[in-house]
Amino acid sequence: MNQKTSIPKGTRDFGPIPMMRRNYLFNTVRSVFQLYGYMPIETPAMETLDTLMGKYGEEGDKLIFKILNSGDFAGGIKSEFLEKLINEPENSSQLSKTMASQVSEKALRYDLTVPFARFVVQHREEITFPFKRYQIQPVWRADRPQKNRYREFYQCDVDVIGSDSLLNEAELIKIIDEVFTRLGLNILIKLNNRKVLAGLAEASGMGNNLTDFTVTLDKLDKIGMELVQKEWISKGFSAESIELLIPVIGNTGSNSDKINGLKDILKNSSVGQKGVEELETLLNIISKFETNCSVEIDLTLARGLNYYTGAIIEVKSQDVQMGSICGGGRYDDLTGIFGMPGVSGVGVSFGADRIYDVLEQTNGFATLTQTGTQVLFINFGPEDAAACQPLANQLRSAGISCELYPDGTKIKKQMQYADQNKIPVVVMIGETERNASQAAVKYMSSGEQVNIAFSELTNEIRKIF
Repeated sequence: MNQKTSIPKGTRDFGPIPMMRRNYLFNTVRSVFQLYGYMPIETPAMETLDTLMGKYGEEGDKLIFKILNSGDFAGGIKSEFLEKLINEPENSSQLSKTMASQVSEKALRYDLTVPFARFVVQHREEITFPFKRYQIQPVWRADRPQKNRYREFYQCDVDVIGSDSLLNEAELIKIIDEVFTRLGLNILIKLNNRKVLAGLAEASGMGNNLTDFTVTLDKLDKIGMELVQKEWISKGFSAESIELLIPVIGNTGSNSDKINGLKDILKNSSVGQKGVEELETLLNIISKFETNCSVEIDLTLARGLNYYTGAIIEVKSQDVQMGSICGGGRYDDLTGIFGMPGVSGVGVSFGADRIYDVLEQTNGFATLTQTGTQVLFINFGPEDAAACQPLANQLRSAGISCELYPDGTKIKKQMQYADQNKIPVVVMIGETERNASQAAVKYMSSGEQVNIAFSELTNEIRKIF
């Protein structure tokens, strides 16, 4: 019996057509990044465990894929630790963390931002600030696989580091707008500010519990306000504090209404006032240039990553029910954890896999060519195949992708190959055509067939591509 083959849950294979669609997506994103002066970098798939741990909050740390040390990885576990693991099941969570550090020194990257911060610090003498970079690579998270949530997925990150100007946030908003306009997707850009959240926590008496406040608030879309309130209470927040917050967080008015409401409730919070000022300034900058998408303040937007310190950005599809398809924000001192304090940065990450799913559900790939081959030459035999080769080379020189069917098999089989691979043009050169220096050209979509002189073949085919 043959062994059943499979891939890990939360991962996917991509055949030729999905890959062409993904490349179209990556090329679109890449072209916009480059249009705004961002430069590419790459970092390794794995980082040291010390680099990653403690950067994403307690929830995020649990989702990091750790890599076992090679060789006798279990040999490093102390015997007394193993005894505790057996005899103290109530402490298994903390003991698991301790064991991880003994058997694992490396981990798969969780995102591209923390590796980017490590890159900046490690290569500080080689780069010029402000440093604008983009990065398109896969990341891994030990999440529970479900619809539109994967364990391996691509991120397309764009960041600028070494500048605290809000012009950078505004430029990222414009980049988001440009990318999704080119992809033909209808989106909503949501904005908030970490300082505003800190001010709200402070104004409601939760100032010492900002992380618990934001991590729980970040779950609002998933679990609803009632369960968010219950979780806050379980973490020690008072019912009075929560009651004070609900009207502000639930404000559904215009951006101006929300700004005015924040100014009132945060009048005694200096950090909150600073956040409101930054939000208002950013909206004023954005108003100066045209955008095709809507931009909205969302005070429930928290994004549970600990390293955000200012603006928070998130993008939602207006046409498909799905989580965030792009998001990011300002981080004032992420490089400080690697020994280079005081370097502010801001960036956003495009979730390529979720964007792909939205494009599929909205038929956004409908006009995209479904094959890499534009022209197929039929193989009638050795002499006719030889006549096809120089013509195929001429087409390739003109930038038209083509191929010669490798075997002189039945014509029906070759035409089926063209049909199944969605090749739009088929060129047939048999003895009759060869003697007349002509090619019989069939356009597969219409079924129309015409004879074209060898000398005119490239020009005629180029007209349809």
